[in-house]
Amino acid sequence: MKHKLCAVLILLMAGGWVFAQDRPDALQAYRQNRFEEAVRICLAELEEMPGNMDSYTVLGWSLLKLNRNEEALDYSRQALRVNRNDVRVIEIAGEALFNLGKNLEALEYFQEYSVLAPTGDRIDLVYFYMGEIFLRLGEYHHADMAFTTAVYHSPNTARWWARLGYAREMAVDYQYAQEAYSRALQLNPALEEAQRGRERVQEKIAGG
Repeated sequence: MKHKLCAVLILLMAGGWVFAQDRPDALQAYRQNRFEEAVRICLAELEEMPGNMDSYTVLGWSLLKLNRNEEALDYSRQALRVNRNDVRVIEIAGEALFNLGKNLEALEYFQEYSVLAPTGDRIDLVYFYMGEIFLRLGEYHHADMAFTTAVYHSPNTARWWARLGYAREMAVDYQYAQEAYSRALQLNPALEEAQRGRERVQEKIAGG
């Protein structure tokens, strides 16, 4: 009898393992750029388990990739009613707002992320977006500080160095702008944004 019971338990466990293996993986779909599929999986998961923050997170990332920013914002707000301090969702809300042109609201979320997760997985991206917002607002010294922090966390991203160069150029800090543009071109010699920027500031430096 005991042997039969053990056999039944083993079969049930094996069946459960197979079922788990067969379940679609939203994060894997996202990582493989199958964003529509990831959205469908996450929505199904949320039907089964409302309040699942992992599902909300991958859903938000996927919607951002699909440029469905209003939906990403709506779902991130739903998620934050479940857990107001989930920094992954806070970043998603900020990014969606940034894409929608709602600069001050986006900035609040990004600043909140930087306080809650100063070494978080997306801290480099958060400071990049903060820099872009400050450029939009014409606050060039703040943009300089934000982009400087972004490249500190992600020093090999050529375009971010170019954006730092532009912020410094707009702040009339031509020497340091030239240094940032040059660093961008060391990383990517074909980056036209940095090429044009360095040419501009070199002319301004030469002109006194």
